[in-house]
Amino acid sequence: MSKVNDTTQDPFYFILMGIPGFEAFHIISIPFCCFYTISITGNTTILAVILTTPSLHQPMYLLLSMLALTDLGLTFTTLPIVMQLLWFNAWQISFEACFAQFFFLHGFSFMESSVLLARSFDRYVAICRPVHYASILTSKVIGRIGVAIICRCVLTVLPSLFLLQRLPFCRSHLLSHSYCLHQDMIRLVCADIQVNSWYRFALVKLVIVLDPLLIVLSYALILRSILGTATWTERVRALNNSHFLAVLVLYVPMVSLSMTHRFAKHAPPLVHVTIAHSYLLAPPVMNPIIYSVKTKQIRQGIFHLLFQRKLH
Repeated sequence: MSKVNDTTQDPFYFILMGIPGFEAFHIISIPFCCFYTISITGNTTILAVILTTPSLHQPMYLLLSMLALTDLGLTFTTLPIVMQLLWFNAWQISFEACFAQFFFLHGFSFMESSVLLARSFDRYVAICRPVHYASILTSKVIGRIGVAIICRCVLTVLPSLFLLQRLPFCRSHLLSHSYCLHQDMIRLVCADIQVNSWYRFALVKLVIVLDPLLIVLSYALILRSILGTATWTERVRALNNSHFLAVLVLYVPMVSLSMTHRFAKHAPPLVHVTIAHSYLLAPPVMNPIIYSVKTKQIRQGIFHLLFQRKLH
C-alpha cells in the first residue's frame, strides 16, 4: 500500500481526457488549431499596436496590453498538451508537468480576473472622476497595479499547489479534462482533503465571487453617475463597451465550470470537457476580437500596422 500511496518513489503520471467520442478523429484538432491561431495572432497584434503607437501609451491601453499578455500566457500553457493529445493521442502527463500546468493555468486565469478588475477601476475613474484621471492613474500607478496583480496570483495559487502536492494519489489516474485543473485532480486524492477544501472555498470567494462583485459595484457607480447627466445614447455607450463583454466572456464559463463540478458531477464527460475548453479558450480567443471590433483606436492601429507592413 505504501508503494501505491507514495507518488514520488515510482514514475507517476496522470491520464488526460480527450474529446469523448472523438478520440479516433484527428480532424477534431482543426477547430483547436483555428482557436489557438486566432488567440496568438490577435493578442500579439494588439500588443504590437499598443507598443508601436505612442498615443496608446495610456492607462486603459496599458491594462489592455496586460490582458493580452495574460491571454498569451494562458494559450501557451494549454496549447502543447492539448495538441499532443489530439494529434498523437499522448494521453499521459507526468506528475511534475501536470503540477506545472496546474500553476500556470490557474495563475493566468486569476490574473485575467485581476486585470479585468483593474480595468473596471480605470473605467470608473475615467467616467466618474475625469478631471482627476491623469493624476490618479499615472504610469507609475499602473506599474504598481501590474506588480500587485502578479503577486496576488502567485500568492493565491502557490498554497493551493503545495497543499495538493503533499497528498497521496492512489486512486485512478484518469482526469476528466484535457488539462490539469485543481477541482479535477483533488478527486483522485485518497487522504483527508479538508484543509484543501477550506482553502478552495476561500479562493472561490476571493476570485470567483469578490472580483465580479467589485466589477458590478464599479458599473453601478458608473451608472449612478451618468443617469443624472448623460443622454440615453451616452448611457448605452457607457455600458455597451468592450470591457463589459470581456467580463462576460471570462466569468460565464468560469462560473459554469465551478457549478458543473459542484452540482453536476455525474453529467456526461462531454459536458465537463466542453465547459473546461470554453473556460480556457473563450477569453484568449474572444478578447482580441472584442477589442478590435469595439475599440476604435485599436482598430485604427491595426489598419495602420498592416498598411505600414504593406508599404515596406
